[in-house]
Order: sequence, then C-alpha cells, then structure tokens
Amino acid sequence: MRLLTNVNIDFLGKRKIAAAISGVVIAAGLFSLLVKGGPAMGIDFTGGTLAQLQFSTPTEVSDVRDRLLDYGFSRPTIQQFGEENEILVRVPVEETSEAFRQRLQEALAGTDFEIRRLESVGPKIGGELRGKALQSVLFALLGILIYISLRFDRYYALGAVAALAHDVLITLGVFSILNLELDLVIVAAFMTIVGYSLNDTIVVFDRIRENVKIYRKEDFFITVNKSVNQTLNRTIITSLTTFVVVFVLYLIGGEVIKYFAFALIIGVLVGTYSSIYVASPLMATLEVKAKARAGK
Repeated sequence: MRLLTNVNIDFLGKRKIAAAISGVVIAAGLFSLLVKGGPAMGIDFTGGTLAQLQFSTPTEVSDVRDRLLDYGFSRPTIQQFGEENEILVRVPVEETSEAFRQRLQEALAGTDFEIRRLESVGPKIGGELRGKALQSVLFALLGILIYISLRFDRYYALGAVAALAHDVLITLGVFSILNLELDLVIVAAFMTIVGYSLNDTIVVFDRIRENVKIYRKEDFFITVNKSVNQTLNRTIITSLTTFVVVFVLYLIGGEVIKYFAFALIIGVLVGTYSSIYVASPLMATLEVKAKARAGK
C-alpha cells in the first residue's frame, strides 16, 4: 500500500526551522519543569495511600473533600475517576489498608459507596522507585547509543539518541504543562515511546546507508534527504495505524490506562517528527562536518 508516490520534499533544507520549533517546545516544557517542579508525581513516587471509591449515585468531589477534611484527613487530593460516581482519594501518608478503610467509612458515614481499590506506598519505596525509573530511561539511552554506534557509527548514534531524548522531553513537558500525573505506568509509556521512535529512526538510517553505497559521489545531504523521502510512505502508514490504535485506547480504555494512551499519542506524533527532522538532519550535519575536518 502506497499513500505517496514520487515524493521529493526538502526535509533537510528545513532542518533549521525544525530545530527552532523543537527548541521552543522543549524550552516551554523545561520552563514548566523548573517553575512547577515537574508533573504531579503519582503515589508510586511520592508515597502515601490511595483509594478508588464507587458511590451508588453521582457524587460531587467538593462534598467528599469537605467531609474528609472535617474528619481530619491530612491534605487529601480528591478527583473524579471515570464515571460521575467514581472518586479517587489520595493522602500523602502511608496507612495500613484496614486503618485507611475504617477512616474512610467513618468519614463518609451515611453514604453508599464501595472501595474498589486500595494502595499504599511508603515514602522510602517511592523514592527508590523514582530513582530506578530515571535509571531505566538513562540506561536505555546509553544502551541505544552503544548499539547504534556498533551497527552504524557514532554520528548515527548521536542523531538517534538526540531524537529519543527530544521525544521524551517533549512528552514529559506536555505532562508538566497539563499537570498530569506521572507514575510507573507513564514511565512504561516513555520506554515504549523510545522503542517506537528508535525503530522508525533505524529504518531511515538503514535506507541512508544503502543509498550512500549507491550514490557515492552525491552530496551527503541530498542522499539523506532522498532516503527520508523513500521511507516516508512507510513512516506515515506505520504512524497512522499506531496512532489509531492508541487513540481508540485513549477513548475507550478507561481511566486506568487513559494517560498511558495519551503519552503514547504524544510519543507517536513527536517520534514520527523526530525521525524525519531531528535524527537524520543532526546525523547528516555531524557526518559532513567530520568529513570536512578530516579533509583539512
């Protein structure tokens, strides 16, 4: 199946414009991260206790918050969760399941509700999980850097890792700007984004390597641009099919995986962009500069 034929778009000619756009978006995300301290951290990273409540009738968040505060709950975070009769309660204090359950039932006495989920994470464990999540992303990027260096060369590797860091930073920035919660599920989404973006980038890099052998005397930027155009059809089809799947997952998957799917939606869009406008142009620029230095 071919959506596009005989495409000849000057992607590399617009690399400076693309770099400026990426820089502005990343800067906005970093500004949000610095000013706000990052996205809202989930209970996995902060520690505390969480309960998912299902009421027999639609319930106002403000009513639940007022009753919990009146009872003495410390800094409860209350939010709607999916249906109008489902509420998520978080408190930044670790409690045993039975103690927390008992306090909820006493605070909300007179209302008909069911505790559907109850989780508790200690602050020390939350800190360890946060550290391990960061390590997993950094080790993944390091492993990719080594792999691409061995399969292609160091300039291809730098282009690929720059694209992956670009994708993760933009997705993280979006979560920070929108104040969405970051937990282990979202970290898993980041790792999925890294894998997806890398796969797309390697397909383009493979075509570049093949074309370099065929068009030895051709300007390297022209060869790279030609390769990006030749793989564009495959890139668009793959991205569209993946986007449709994660978008449907976002719409009907429920609150539990809604933000996982949202992160993937951002990742698919940004990953498609970065394989065209970040990885290949950066690699080509580094290669050309290295050859120019070697020729002096």
